Amino acid sequence: MTPEELTRAVSAALDEALQAQELTLSEGAARPEVRIERPKSREHGDWATNIALQLGKRVGRNPREVAQILATRLEAIDGVAAVDIAGPGFLNIRLDAAAAGALAATILEQGEAYGRSRDLSGTHINLEFVSANPTGPIHLGGTRWAAVGDSLARILEASGATVTREYYFNDHGTQIDRFAKSLLAAARGEATPEDGYGGQYIHDIAADVLREAPDALEAADPQEVFRSHGVELMFAQIKASLHEFGVDFDVFFHENSLFDSGAVERTLEQLKTSDKLYFADGAWWLRSTDYGDDKDRVVIKSDGNAAYIAGDIAYIADKRARGADLAVYMLGADHHGYIARLKAAAAAIGDDPDAVEVMIGQMVNLVKDGQAVRMSKRAGTVVTLEDLVEAVGVDAARYELTRYSVDSNIDVDLDVLTKRSNENPVFYVQYAHARTRAVARNAADAGVMRDAGTFDAALLSGPADEELLAALGQFPGAVAEAQRFREPHRVARYLEALAGAYHRWYDSCRVVPQGDDEVSEVHRTRLALNDATAQVLANGLGLLGVSAPERM
Repeated sequence: MTPEELTRAVSAALDEALQAQELTLSEGAARPEVRIERPKSREHGDWATNIALQLGKRVGRNPREVAQILATRLEAIDGVAAVDIAGPGFLNIRLDAAAAGALAATILEQGEAYGRSRDLSGTHINLEFVSANPTGPIHLGGTRWAAVGDSLARILEASGATVTREYYFNDHGTQIDRFAKSLLAAARGEATPEDGYGGQYIHDIAADVLREAPDALEAADPQEVFRSHGVELMFAQIKASLHEFGVDFDVFFHENSLFDSGAVERTLEQLKTSDKLYFADGAWWLRSTDYGDDKDRVVIKSDGNAAYIAGDIAYIADKRARGADLAVYMLGADHHGYIARLKAAAAAIGDDPDAVEVMIGQMVNLVKDGQAVRMSKRAGTVVTLEDLVEAVGVDAARYELTRYSVDSNIDVDLDVLTKRSNENPVFYVQYAHARTRAVARNAADAGVMRDAGTFDAALLSGPADEELLAALGQFPGAVAEAQRFREPHRVARYLEALAGAYHRWYDSCRVVPQGDDEVSEVHRTRLALNDATAQVLANGLGLLGVSAPERM
């Protein structure tokens, strides 16, 4: 019995109790949603729910009385061995061995679909992440967003959403002018401008510009030549780096296009009629304090020109016009103020502020030999995506950057990530998958073959079997929570727990007969459990954009 099946069973028991008027909701009270979870101690059962506690006040009954009514109905369900009432009204549910073990067959039947849902079916989400300025290679903070953003996109899609992966190129403003000046100085053999960009990559791109446009230094406006060619070359390098990292975007949106198309100008005229703006001191102000900002923001300056936030407002309008039901922004640690501003920007165009979500990611430090790694050979001042991948590989980089909450600063320890040991989290999980495939190969060599006719779920009754089945049953819930809270690290941490359960199962349960022992249904059934574990490990790693190796 899967967690989803048990949830439906508990929901059905509740609905039946309401229909039979054993329980009656008070006027205006809503029927609560049933949720089940693993109890902290397996001694308390396989699953638990607090639905009786939620119902108590709504039906005007003691929660333990409600729990007893539901328990009586649940105990009559096939596959439920016992239901205990604990504390003020928790329901602890224990499944019989056959019902618990049947999960392995369900996983094998569903394959790649196990863990997926239709929770977000019909929802179009625009997910914007990385969005680094096209003035240099992607640094570690942007690399973290690349890993987390792509994993979140995969999780949202696994939950039924249509996701547009979008990269916003800030190619409008002073930073591009500084980039162009830096390229021009490098091409002329001059020192880097005081406010310019340094690093070997500037010299490399300057040389590439001269190859593309040999007469660039003699042009009427050489800085413009280096600007246009340089941005395109940097853009191409960023795209290539992300692709090698397993991250591809559906849309590369250029900030300049908002101004070139007149979208910002049209938005400004529209905003003047919005009650979300007011006129004071010769300028138009956005009422962003209504949404938690520390001060209202100027949208149209006193000289009539657009402030930076005007482009943000036009950009939100553009995303919504392209069909996005929800716009999710993944921004760096120095962008906390944008949460209120972007919600206010949505309100300014008459939209629901909740159609905008803003995620803020914290800093990443690279550590080797206990010391921070601060310099990049290529970028000169920062550590880049390429530096990290060169040091540990794509899989280890993606996994490590995704396994922490984005709310926390992280230290990426190169010494740990290059180890082929259980101390290295990605190795620990990938090795579990490789081990399942080795077990399957050894089983085939020994003549252990599985099919539906040789699977007996009741045989999966040992403590290690039960622990592994319990872990497998939590995968859909881990994916659902990762989607609900926008926290891909929940999938990574789940995989580590599953890998641990599998390694312990491997140490205590045999799939291949020993010596002259004959192949039995226990061996065939355990092979099914082994292969089900392989499927869930592969499904979970796939959500993180990490490979599931057959051999290690």
